[in-house]
Amino acid sequence: MKAIDRSFYTVMSVVMLMLLCMTSSAQKLDQSFFKDTNSFLKKHVSQRSVDYAAAKMDKSLTALISRIATTDLTDASAYQKQAFYINAYNLHVINQVSLSYPIGSVMDKGGFFDKMRIEVAGESLTLNELEKDKLLKKYMDARFHFVLVCGAVGCPPITDFAYTPDRLEQQLDQQARNALNDAGFIKVVDGKTQLSEIFKWYADDFGGSKDNVIKYINRFRNAKIASSSKVSYYNYDWKLNDKGSYTGSVNTGFINSNEARYIVSSTIPKGSYEFKLFNNLYSQQTGTNGQLEDRSSFFTTSLSAMYGLTPRFNIGLNTRFRKVRNNGLPSSPFSVFGSDDEGSSRSGLTAIGPQIRYAPVPRWQNFSIQSSFVFPIGTDLAGSDTQPYIDWTGATWNTQFFNDFSIGSKFSLFTEFDILLEDIGSNDAGHVNRFSTPVTIIFSYVPTTKLTFYTIGGYSPYWQSEFDYFTQFGLGSKYQFTPSVELELLYTDFANKFLNDNGGKAETINVGFRLNI
Repeated sequence: MKAIDRSFYTVMSVVMLMLLCMTSSAQKLDQSFFKDTNSFLKKHVSQRSVDYAAAKMDKSLTALISRIATTDLTDASAYQKQAFYINAYNLHVINQVSLSYPIGSVMDKGGFFDKMRIEVAGESLTLNELEKDKLLKKYMDARFHFVLVCGAVGCPPITDFAYTPDRLEQQLDQQARNALNDAGFIKVVDGKTQLSEIFKWYADDFGGSKDNVIKYINRFRNAKIASSSKVSYYNYDWKLNDKGSYTGSVNTGFINSNEARYIVSSTIPKGSYEFKLFNNLYSQQTGTNGQLEDRSSFFTTSLSAMYGLTPRFNIGLNTRFRKVRNNGLPSSPFSVFGSDDEGSSRSGLTAIGPQIRYAPVPRWQNFSIQSSFVFPIGTDLAGSDTQPYIDWTGATWNTQFFNDFSIGSKFSLFTEFDILLEDIGSNDAGHVNRFSTPVTIIFSYVPTTKLTFYTIGGYSPYWQSEFDYFTQFGLGSKYQFTPSVELELLYTDFANKFLNDNGGKAETINVGFRLNI
């Protein structure tokens, strides 16, 4: 009986210990959190700026981030939750910047607000979800826009104190007044009013219409804005609100600047997916004695899927479907979409394989290396007497070096250098039948947050016994329906040594679609 009692007490002791460990991992929200947050901000915030270099070395920030992750809000009041979430947002912005510091802007980190996930009170959230779901949608208070600081100069200024439950109403009111009476935040000159783009992005929170937005602002302003005032919005300044002396390149302006665009050279954030569908219609005309007689058209659909394994390393899969037609002139490039005729056309899935994308230098957010290796699918891809060539019979290994940087607020330059090995092992094991080093340059103009116009130029030498090359020049456009959905159109004039030597000509028509989730 005593043995049973001892076993019972042993089991109970273990159970109690496990329960104690489980409960100790989550702690109730108390005043110490606000006190420690206040001490941290007093130390690292001054004159509307954050000393990120010093914050990065401060272990108390790590402790606060850990406490935010495990805080139990079960018994917290509405004011306690609001104050907690406001401080959690501001601390996480500082922490995310510190992890990659030195940087010039939060926009240097892809998915800063809508992809990177943080732990808050036992939940995995993005900064956008923390702002919108935990505060704006729940409490319907537009004053939150003046206390949630996004790490940019264009934000309402960050405070050097913590928001606390007992003084929250007073603090929200005061910060709204400070922001809305700030001549740099609300600019009124000669009857014209320039507002921060916060009032455009979140217009519904301030009443929706222009009149209602002005009425909301006037609730807190000393010098009221006339209802007849002409209202416009100045460019948001996304330069980092850094107290330090960072001198690197700065991406300024997400809205109404080229930072709004999707940057192809950056890796995608951890846990996100990117799907690209790119359709290329290549059509060439050839003949003899200066007379164009024949047309060969290739329609290629490339589908790639990428997953963010880490913020700097992505993995994925690449597939290629191709349709080809050879016919005489006159004919249209679009005749390739007709039904397959024996001897002149064919179609099918021709290649599949893995790919990776890696950002090797943390400070170079828009430089990455992408490598893909695709294997041929199908038989007799090189063609025969009864069917035309459709694709390489050997594997293809393509390693691409991407870089993208802004030129002012409206322009950007994208560069790409490839090392391309094609038709590997089609004749002999390990034999490479074609080796080339394509170079591509894209110059972009971004007039609005959603629209991009660009010009593209490319040159590729083929390093083989008989030297060959191709060139292409063209114009394109991209339209972002949302930050995650993009449509691209591109037309290029294409030429190679054979076409130039024989009076032929070629063109490409391209339609691309990208989805990022």
